[in-house]
Amino acid sequence: MKKVREIMSKDVVTATTQDNIFELATIMKNHDIGFVPVVEGEKLIGVVTDRDLVIRGYAAKHSGSTAVSEVITTDIRSIQPDISVDEAAKIMATSQIRRLPVVENGNLLGIVSIGDLAVREIFVNEAGEALSSISEQQHREPASIR
Repeated sequence: MKKVREIMSKDVVTATTQDNIFELATIMKNHDIGFVPVVEGEKLIGVVTDRDLVIRGYAAKHSGSTAVSEVITTDIRSIQPDISVDEAAKIMATSQIRRLPVVENGNLLGIVSIGDLAVREIFVNEAGEALSSISEQQHREPASIR
């Protein structure tokens, strides 16, 4: 059975608490991503998504110079590199998330995403089931809490 360490993306774009929300938005634009782990050294302290920037940042009328700490999500689900890909897919489905930071001893090693699962034919079913579960949950939620 394949382990997450074998399929995770290791070349992860990160930010630090020294960055501001404009810098995060620029990172997301330049790298065409919507998810940025925030680290201190190699230690994962949280993540910021494009949604975080919009909802907690700009829609809350914060300026671009606002600190990352105003929009960061610190209560995040992460996984160990040696769990199975199947288990990662189940965690994504039950937690309704599309990306999981892969952490060992508190240090960020990589990210596993629905896309990482989907591009490997053997895991298409797991990725499809996880994405289907996430999508179903989003369609059931009233628009005001999405």
